[in-house]
Amino acid sequence: MRITFDTNILVYAADSSAGHKHSLAIDLTDRAAAADCVIMLQSLGEFFNVATGKVGLDPKEAESLVDDWRSTFPVYPASEGCLTGAMEAVRRHRLSFWDAMLWATAREAGCQMLLSEDFQDGRDIGGVRFVNPFLAANDDLLDLALPKKTP
Repeated sequence: MRITFDTNILVYAADSSAGHKHSLAIDLTDRAAAADCVIMLQSLGEFFNVATGKVGLDPKEAESLVDDWRSTFPVYPASEGCLTGAMEAVRRHRLSFWDAMLWATAREAGCQMLLSEDFQDGRDIGGVRFVNPFLAANDDLLDLALPKKTP
């Protein structure tokens, strides 16, 4: 099962003040390194913007995290087809434009799961299921998609 992360998961992985969400986001990104995971170019750009703004990371530190993820995961950019799909998703599914663009790019990349706390948990649009990894009810599903490392 191919997965991807919304920006908020990457931000939590970098934000040590995020408590439980920080440790869970780090665990998820670590586990994803051994799974079928891609990262959207949009998520990396949004991460850099939020990390150097709201989170207050030094740009060099944020850049280093982006470089680490780029070397760990394939990065998938949006295409013109994603733009068309995003505009349709705004009309048909009432997603915000940037959420729709992320969804359309994830769909084009062959992702079946998009991990985010910002979408309606469990909703499936076009074969991409939105999963909130911070809900305990999703633990078994996450364990299937991102098996835990065995010692």
